[in-house]
Amino acid sequence: MAILTKHEILERSPTLLLIASFTVVTVGGIVEIAPLFYLENTIEKVEGVRPYSPLELTGRDIYIREGCYTCHSQMIRPMRDEVERYGHYSLAAESMYDHPFQWGSKRTGPDVARVGGRYSDQWHVDHLMDPQSVVPESIMPKYAFLARSRIDGEYVQDLMETHRFVGVPYTDEMIAAARADFTVQADPDADWDALVERYPGAVVSNFDGEPGITEMDALVAYLQMLGTLVDFSTFTPDASR
Repeated sequence: MAILTKHEILERSPTLLLIASFTVVTVGGIVEIAPLFYLENTIEKVEGVRPYSPLELTGRDIYIREGCYTCHSQMIRPMRDEVERYGHYSLAAESMYDHPFQWGSKRTGPDVARVGGRYSDQWHVDHLMDPQSVVPESIMPKYAFLARSRIDGEYVQDLMETHRFVGVPYTDEMIAAARADFTVQADPDADWDALVERYPGAVVSNFDGEPGITEMDALVAYLQMLGTLVDFSTFTPDASR
């Protein structure tokens, strides 16, 4: 009761209330922000997470360009209904090389953080060509034009160098081999051993089933790797963080 009585002093004085509120916010801000000045990285390192391959990175840019993120988030929350529907909750490390990251709360369609490997390449192609042919109730627009848009990776080295500038650990070797890696990932008959060595877990496939590389190939390559890099059967959260 005595505490409540003293609290009236603040409630009756706008000046004291302002000073007290400012003090609380300042102290709270210092407690939250100060540790960031001596921590090298606030993201827990997770085995398996790697930068995008040249073709995946190109597909990600197409994903953003076409506004896919406005209907599909890549953020599974640690709640039972989300985990049971989509899979293991999202880790910050899975988005550490995303510029910009694709987390969000808007879902007109399902979350795609774990869509990689859940469907065949042909399913993804059919879904992008004519969404209603595989999901009749879908309101997603058609992206058939992606299969007609040829790409050759002309600027993929520049794209990777730009990402390296903002912190993505692309090596000189990765950038030098970018054009070749871009091509062989969409050609399972090519010599793609070096690609998989540089980008473990990269899916190699003629994604759209047609000769030549298209925007459809790049987008499906990106979708097929989402959520596949971390082995969650062996993942154990770092309890010290």
